[in-house]
Amino acid sequence: MKNFRVLWIPAVLIVMALALWWWLSHETRTTSASTQDPALAALLKDPAEIAKGHYLATAGDCVSCHTVQGGQPYAGGRILPTPFGNIPAPNITPDPDTGLGDWSFEDFWRALHIGVGRHGELLYPAFSYTAFTKVTREDALAIFAYLQSLPSVHQPSKPLGLSFPYNVRTGLTAWRALYFKPGVYAHDPAQSASWNRGAYLVQGLGHCNECHATRGTWGGTDSKAQLSGGQIPALDWYAPDLSTAANGGLQGWSKQDIVDLLKNGQSSKGSAFGPMAEVVASSTQYLHDDDLQAIAEYLQSLPPRPKPLPDSSGFNSASLVASGQEIYAQRCANCHGKDGRGVPDVYPPLDGNSSVMEPSGINATRAVLLGGFPAVTQGNLRPYSMPPFAQQLSDAEVAAVITYIRQAWSNHAGAVQERDVIKYRHTPID
Repeated sequence: MKNFRVLWIPAVLIVMALALWWWLSHETRTTSASTQDPALAALLKDPAEIAKGHYLATAGDCVSCHTVQGGQPYAGGRILPTPFGNIPAPNITPDPDTGLGDWSFEDFWRALHIGVGRHGELLYPAFSYTAFTKVTREDALAIFAYLQSLPSVHQPSKPLGLSFPYNVRTGLTAWRALYFKPGVYAHDPAQSASWNRGAYLVQGLGHCNECHATRGTWGGTDSKAQLSGGQIPALDWYAPDLSTAANGGLQGWSKQDIVDLLKNGQSSKGSAFGPMAEVVASSTQYLHDDDLQAIAEYLQSLPPRPKPLPDSSGFNSASLVASGQEIYAQRCANCHGKDGRGVPDVYPPLDGNSSVMEPSGINATRAVLLGGFPAVTQGNLRPYSMPPFAQQLSDAEVAAVITYIRQAWSNHAGAVQERDVIKYRHTPID
């Protein structure tokens, strides 16, 4: 009887796939830009609407994914790695053959709001429609107006790098049933206008949960663990928990700390490295101050997190800490200080730094091994870089100094072992 019940699972998924196919075939229409309503067509040419769309596209950091290094902005070509294979970002300039030139606004709205392409195909969630579904129709229209105003670039899409069964789009039906709930952001009347604006930006255009949440086997996030931190799939960076309350990844951060990081790439609590440095450089540094304050207000309202469980591995890190303290004094203290507080606006603090204390230890390991650059911003045009120590320190020494840093001063994070360092020694910084 138990086995019989299990057989219902694929049957239900098949029925769901057929239902979605029927709905798409009957409800999704391919339209042409040339058949749009004249009033809508005029609005898409309105300079004020285009300027609004430029700002919103910047808030959504669209340019980062849709621009290959050294390529034309928004012309696509960047490869987005996933645990299931590589997905190339498409061209979203108004080229009629390879971009959005022949798309109508309704085509664009369907893609953004329900994750369905112009010809009814299900879109892979590497395109963050799970967050963009919260974007209002008015804001989507402005973004579309901006994208249609861009110079047209003829750049065909690269081939999809997914193998069977992940290259079968109908298989996304089950994924969507589990992890996707379409719907525009709903204003919370119990909260302030600023809080709601911050929630809208974080949950929608900012798509922060796409990185700052743990993903399961099939790449979905737990709706009950929003913004609670997680390892970014295929990139080997850990995006910290964003709660500023007890046991949160940003515990003790003030509103100004959050604003400073998003605007300048660094604050009194730490600096943006890795993927977050790119987000700051291409997106958040350009946000209006009131929007940055709104984001900070929303993040400060996130609830406390459960107290971390004690380390049950039985690993004794005392010897690592002892040798790591010596290495720190020789290699790190000149910049980050004996007390781990760094130098304001120059070298980030390590005491209380969310990137140092995140659960996995990946971020600190990669920073020590490979170094890195904070974001270059209007408020910090010449940031000091972190030099790489991969050629100067052995795996055991790297493990020791990181363990010391994660357990010194007010820090109380777990140890990093030599085997962990070996795993990330040859991983590229980006």
